[in-house]
Amino acid sequence: MNRFRFTKSYKSLFLYFLSFLISLPAISQVTPTAPTTTAPTSQGTPGGAQQSGPRGTTGNAPGSTTGNSNSPQSANPQSGNQQTGNQQNAANQSNDNGKNAQNQNGQNGEQGSDQSKVNTSTTTELTPAEQEKEAFRQKIYGYSIFANKNLDPIPDLQVATPTNYIVGPGDELNIYIYNYAESTYEGVVNKDGNILIPRVGPVQVAGRTIEEIRKILIDKFAKFVPGLLGSGGETARTKLMVTLGNIRSVKVFVTGEVINPGTYEVSSLSSAFNALYQAGGPNEIGSFRDVRVVRNGKVVSHMDIYDYLVNGKIEGDIRVQDNDNIVVGYYLKRAEITGMVKRPGIYELKPEEKLGDVLKYAGGFQDKAYRARLKIQRITSKERKLLDVAEGNYENFDVVTGDSISVGTVLDRFENIVTIEGAVMRPGEYSLDNSPSLKVLIENAQGLREDAFIGRISILRTRDDLTLQNISMNYTDLINNVVPDLILTRLDQVIVPSKFDMAESAYVSVEGEVNNTKVGVNEGKFPYTSEMTLEDALVQAGGLKESAYTTEVEVVRRKRNGVAGTANAQISEVFKFDLNRDLSLNSKATNFRLLPFDQVIVRKSPNYVEQQTVFVEGEVLVTGPYTIINKNDKISDIIKRAGGLTELAYPEGATLLRRTIVRDLEQPTDFDQAAITEQSIKKGTILGDQPNVKEEKIGIVLKNILKNPGSFEDLIVQEGDIIRIPKRLETVQVAGSVLYPTTVKYGKGMSFTDYISQSGGFTVQSLRKSSYIKYPNGNIDRTRRFLFFNVYPKVEPGSEIFVPVRAAPQLNTQQAISTATGLLSSVMGLIVTVLAFRSIR
Repeated sequence: MNRFRFTKSYKSLFLYFLSFLISLPAISQVTPTAPTTTAPTSQGTPGGAQQSGPRGTTGNAPGSTTGNSNSPQSANPQSGNQQTGNQQNAANQSNDNGKNAQNQNGQNGEQGSDQSKVNTSTTTELTPAEQEKEAFRQKIYGYSIFANKNLDPIPDLQVATPTNYIVGPGDELNIYIYNYAESTYEGVVNKDGNILIPRVGPVQVAGRTIEEIRKILIDKFAKFVPGLLGSGGETARTKLMVTLGNIRSVKVFVTGEVINPGTYEVSSLSSAFNALYQAGGPNEIGSFRDVRVVRNGKVVSHMDIYDYLVNGKIEGDIRVQDNDNIVVGYYLKRAEITGMVKRPGIYELKPEEKLGDVLKYAGGFQDKAYRARLKIQRITSKERKLLDVAEGNYENFDVVTGDSISVGTVLDRFENIVTIEGAVMRPGEYSLDNSPSLKVLIENAQGLREDAFIGRISILRTRDDLTLQNISMNYTDLINNVVPDLILTRLDQVIVPSKFDMAESAYVSVEGEVNNTKVGVNEGKFPYTSEMTLEDALVQAGGLKESAYTTEVEVVRRKRNGVAGTANAQISEVFKFDLNRDLSLNSKATNFRLLPFDQVIVRKSPNYVEQQTVFVEGEVLVTGPYTIINKNDKISDIIKRAGGLTELAYPEGATLLRRTIVRDLEQPTDFDQAAITEQSIKKGTILGDQPNVKEEKIGIVLKNILKNPGSFEDLIVQEGDIIRIPKRLETVQVAGSVLYPTTVKYGKGMSFTDYISQSGGFTVQSLRKSSYIKYPNGNIDRTRRFLFFNVYPKVEPGSEIFVPVRAAPQLNTQQAISTATGLLSSVMGLIVTVLAFRSIR
């Protein structure tokens, strides 16, 4: 028995697995549906359908359906949110429960109020045809107001009760009696149109307004409530008020050329425009100018949506009733306007409206629009036609459906402009209407300046072929009526030259030892003024420096009347002056008048030398900078002033570091950078890699210098020199082509080869005969050759031994023997040849 059960279970499992394998292809072809978020319907549409926006759009548009946008069935309220519908049905069925019905309907209202703010969308991609249709709809004036989900025209239910509101089945009425007698009654209008009131009984209220119901109830309650009716000319002492509680829903039909035609449930406070908004508004062929409201087979109202868009109100927007039909027909006349208008788009026109109305709906012209003429493309029964409409005919021109109106841009040119430039008080552009002639134009420019050259005023005139014509006028003849005034034309350009523009700018230059703080700006040049003296020029140059050579101040003047054509013709004159420190001259030369372009030269005094410094570093008693006292100060003088050498000094390693500026004659000199470099050399600072600075170490024999001061080895120091005296050195550095480059302790009596040996010895590639040594003072000594032997230099403490590398690899023993054999064979062959020639002779 157990075996049978196991076999049966095994077969069932196998059948399930086989069914799963068979269903795999079908499962793979199923496209998963994008999840949709369902929001509760608005309070104005209890139990209504959840509508989508315009076809191709996503979101929870008011009154739109999810699915086929043109299917009235999809707009059926029964296919909407089932939960909301159940809540509304429950609320409608609890007419006798009072507060419970009110609470339920209040919850529905809260859920509905959120629907207009919550956009639920399914991600769909529009086809090219749908994208083109949507782009066309966006150009239609008025479409955007229905596509805008932030508009939310659904009426707020938390409003005061309208006295003209017509009550119907499903409305909840609240009755308040106050003042002398007080009581409260609540009730829902039943399907028969009655409301049940204790002690009063059923009262027919359906189809009546709130005000009419109030009067009926006053008459009903007056039988047992005292004071409801006034008497003796006095007003009633007891008052009765009727208000709305929860309101009913009505069913309306939106048909015709709308985005989502269908049936919609809206609140009884809603208007025809609210229902049309829920249906998405008119589509691309629907009319915005004549929306009809049909009630009981009769048209009770006409709506013009343009009235709402332009004026903010709609005359025919009435409150809907149950089973009303809102019908949107086809448009009759429509035109498109593009270009320089404030609101380009497609506008629907009534039969009697003209081109001026299209411009009004488009917001009028933009500021830069060409208003004089409009171009209209019209579609005839056969082909297209182009029309030009002048500005005066806009209000009377009939527009035909399909017309395309184009508004161009005004030309970027002036029709009445003239320009005046140069030596006038107010140069600029002027109107030709107010300045028709040259004389009037100059007067409007507030006249000529004092520097105006009035002998020749130029007028550049633009001809019809756009070529320029020059007209010259003598303004003196014009004002003396010798010649007639010149009549100007559009685009004339008047140029009044200045005397200063026609003269060369005169200056004087001051060079040399003066305190010119603006030398980087004026380059030593100062504007020339009449009666300018030598003292005036020196004052403008900031006075004399301390280094100025005042006994010979030169003024170089251009020779203006030289003899032309001679080889020794004089081209300039030189005047020399003996100047005092207070810039005064002697009585004969004082007030020397300068002429334009004079050159004042103040040279440097030959006896003036600024302090110069050298630096001493290392093993002296007092290190630091030392000023050169005499021009021929030598190394021994500086060492003596530094207190002499210390006991640890190593004079054999003393060096002199000298840096000089190298000037490239082919390149322009940067004087600012040269000054900075010279200042750095004077201070003894490290310059690093400077291409224009030559830095060299001069090997000196300090021991001989100190032994024989003033000898030929005792060099004269220069500014910026650095004398370095190292501490006693005890090592020797070995580098280059050795087995182990290292630093070896100095040993007295050790030879050159001893230090090589302590570095591992020579390598195969060592070029021994070219080895050299660098001493601490910077001197170099090389290896010399005597017969077949290398004579190596002497080694001193602090030296550096360097062994270079052989350029070609050294021959081994076999290669050397082979080379020697070949060379010997060649020599023997040469000898045999010579002997043979001698034997022949």
